[in-house]
Amino acid sequence: MTAASDGMTAEQLIGYEIPGKRVELVRGQLVVREPASFSHGALSLRIGIALGNHLAREGEQQGWPLTRGRLATADPGFTLARRPDTVRAPDIAYVSRERHAAPMHDGFPEFAPDLAVEVRSPSDRTGAVVAKVSDWLSAGTALVWVVDPPREQVVVYRADGAVSVLTTGETLIGEELLPGFALPLQELFALN
Repeated sequence: MTAASDGMTAEQLIGYEIPGKRVELVRGQLVVREPASFSHGALSLRIGIALGNHLAREGEQQGWPLTRGRLATADPGFTLARRPDTVRAPDIAYVSRERHAAPMHDGFPEFAPDLAVEVRSPSDRTGAVVAKVSDWLSAGTALVWVVDPPREQVVVYRADGAVSVLTTGETLIGEELLPGFALPLQELFALN
């Protein structure tokens, strides 16, 4: 049994709902946020489609029966730490089959995704975004893309501590994690 000082657990978070809100668990404390805006969702979808199309194309070209990995959108939760529990939910998650070949079960996986994509909302405070990036990287995420629509930029955080800021005119790439993936930021932000 978990001590009272550990706060809420990942298991208690499953099925926990506050109507019209998004929730995460950070060191046992419930974090409640407003739902994402339409433009936030549309931008997340464009990135998800680009990633999905890349994986499908690559799989067809290589003749693989399955893609290199799996994608999830709509804030899929991952248990990143225990006692106290932390469950974070990116806008988009990618998990390579090399790292996790087993089928995904219901609930929150007990590992970090290989790629976490965060699309900033106007209400996101910089400190909160940096804390979330730190949680992803500390738990084993290889790449974190923080997409900032008003600035039309993407900040790429890597497990080795390297950080890049990409702006319109540059291209977001999958690096070693997703070889051959390329998304020009001009295309990404063109419809925003």
